[in-house]
Amino acid sequence: MTLSSSLAPGLAAPLGARFDGDGTNFAVFSQHARQMTLCLFSPDGRTETDRIVLPERDGDVWHGYLPGIRPGQLYGYRADGPYAPEHGHRFNANKLLIDPYAKRLTGHPRWHDALYGYTVGHKDEDLSFDTRDSAPFMPKCVVEDPSFSWGDDVPPAKPMEESVIYEAHVKGLTAQHPGTQGLSGFLALASEPMLDHLTCLGVTAIELLPIHAFVDDRFLVDKGLRNYWGYQTLGFFAPDPRYLSEGRLREVQHAVARLHSAGIEVILDVVYNHTCEGDQMGPTFAYKGLDNASYYRLAEDRRHYINDTGTGNTVNMDHPMVMRMVMDSLRYWVETFHVDGFRFDLCATLGRTSAGFDPGSAFFDALRQDPVLTRVKLIAEPWDIGPGGYQVGAFPPPFSEWNDKYRDGVRRFWRGDDLMAPELANRITGSAQQFDHSGRPATASVNLVTAHDGFTLADVTSYVERHNEANGEDNRDGHGDNASANFGVEGPTDDPEVIAARALRRRNMLATLLLSQGTPMLLAGDEFGNSQHGNNNAYCQDNEIGWLDWANADCEMMLFVQKLIAFRKAHPILRQKRFLHSRERIVDGIEDLFWWREDGEQMTDADWLDADRQVICAEMRMASGTPRYAQREEALFVVFNAGGEVALTMPAPPEGWHWVSHIDTARPKHGTEPAGDTVALAGASVRVFVLEAA
Repeated sequence: MTLSSSLAPGLAAPLGARFDGDGTNFAVFSQHARQMTLCLFSPDGRTETDRIVLPERDGDVWHGYLPGIRPGQLYGYRADGPYAPEHGHRFNANKLLIDPYAKRLTGHPRWHDALYGYTVGHKDEDLSFDTRDSAPFMPKCVVEDPSFSWGDDVPPAKPMEESVIYEAHVKGLTAQHPGTQGLSGFLALASEPMLDHLTCLGVTAIELLPIHAFVDDRFLVDKGLRNYWGYQTLGFFAPDPRYLSEGRLREVQHAVARLHSAGIEVILDVVYNHTCEGDQMGPTFAYKGLDNASYYRLAEDRRHYINDTGTGNTVNMDHPMVMRMVMDSLRYWVETFHVDGFRFDLCATLGRTSAGFDPGSAFFDALRQDPVLTRVKLIAEPWDIGPGGYQVGAFPPPFSEWNDKYRDGVRRFWRGDDLMAPELANRITGSAQQFDHSGRPATASVNLVTAHDGFTLADVTSYVERHNEANGEDNRDGHGDNASANFGVEGPTDDPEVIAARALRRRNMLATLLLSQGTPMLLAGDEFGNSQHGNNNAYCQDNEIGWLDWANADCEMMLFVQKLIAFRKAHPILRQKRFLHSRERIVDGIEDLFWWREDGEQMTDADWLDADRQVICAEMRMASGTPRYAQREEALFVVFNAGGEVALTMPAPPEGWHWVSHIDTARPKHGTEPAGDTVALAGASVRVFVLEAA
């Protein structure tokens, strides 16, 4: 009996390849195809053993059931339909297609002209038609049973106000760590040395750069480079094979369980705004060949693509089946892998309709009502490159957002730019101008001074210019304005004064980050001075440039960051959901926020407009409206000095209380000490005082 003769109608849901213990149900969406063919392959993926036309179509879902097909079976699809790019259709049955719902892939595409639906180099460009079979160059999908024995795994479920996020790359974090030698990918991430580092540091969540299966762009491969960061998604359900040492899904599940056991949440950076197929001149891997007109937002001429993402294409979230794919993917990662949240790359794109960005778009509404996704963290990168794409502060609750205004304001204040005192004051109190609306909490602002995209913190204090020559783009790529400083020497130096000044600047920015209202995010490696040698766009540097340099770690800086995180955790005033607006509190009639000059006088409007002002002093309390049971400490006095040494007059403490110094970035090893009426405030430093009973 042939496989075709044993084929049963199967079910239209769920989509993908689902093993039920006896066989596998295959279901795939295509609105405009005329025929859908399931292709089975030998265990090595080299031989196409069967082509089986799916017998049933329910609406736009093609499906069939094959008894005896078990986990490990390799497969793909061929879709037959019109090849009419001028009408938005790019069907080509000669091209093997990835199942958008594939749970695992055997590898990555091997670049060849046969991977394109058109004939590369033809005078008609993408209007031509290529008849070569792409299967020899394509990875194959794998039927999987993703079940895993989770035991007593319990997600840490940290509230945002208690969170300290650590942004990291699975390989970059672990590749050069001395304790992970012999391990790679998720097994290295789950190793004891990595868990020890994260727990000792005190972070509560690790935000991983994309782990969905992705593609190494052809232009990078031609230059001997790779897509290191991973922002070119091939499959939204499959982990990238390069992070699976043994090719098993359970490696990811094991890593999540291990991180959870250490009290650390796992947040995934996800890329649903575009795919790796590029524009009309790009390859055909999956979505173009399955139903180009449904999966992508097309221009009026239907041949070209709307490119709000800068990558050649934009996923069409207006189509219900495309939105279903994204929602199914998100739920899959929560339910099957127990991840704790998502950071959405170019999230403004996901909220776009034909009328532009809409905070009430169907996708955002779907997220907000979903019973699975409402219990995890949702973080937006609140921009894209399309019209009206910059939307910081515009996302609906429960989204939090990356706050680049915080990054730029903090860097420029510490660089000594004019008129930055009011800017820093706004940023350290939660960026209320952007986020204090619609019932959003102060934690909606995800504060960062660095991220994967840009200079590391060490490079912010060591370089004025980008140095991206290794990327092979003549140093034209990456940000041109980094609000950075080099203290008179571009790059490495042996000058002890420059080295000390750079270290102090780093401590000041780290202290600012962890003393601010909002949710702090720390870039992996910043805690010990990791450098990318001035490369501020290391997206293609899967090498020592992009990997963390553990061998040259600054252990004293790491101890200082541990101290800052521990201090933040110990003081609820620093991690409030309510905004501080200098309003009187019902519990004692005292305002929740005072701004002081260094001479002990309160700030005036003229002081805020003083372009030369480089010192701001904030006396903070629990915010007005905080319930009495949450009034767990009296006050903090936080001083940021980007200028020279000054005599600091302390606010008068209530009777029976006194101010105690806890943090001094100029003396990072110094312990606590009572403060007098006047304190010598070191130049270029941060001081933190706690109001304690005398």
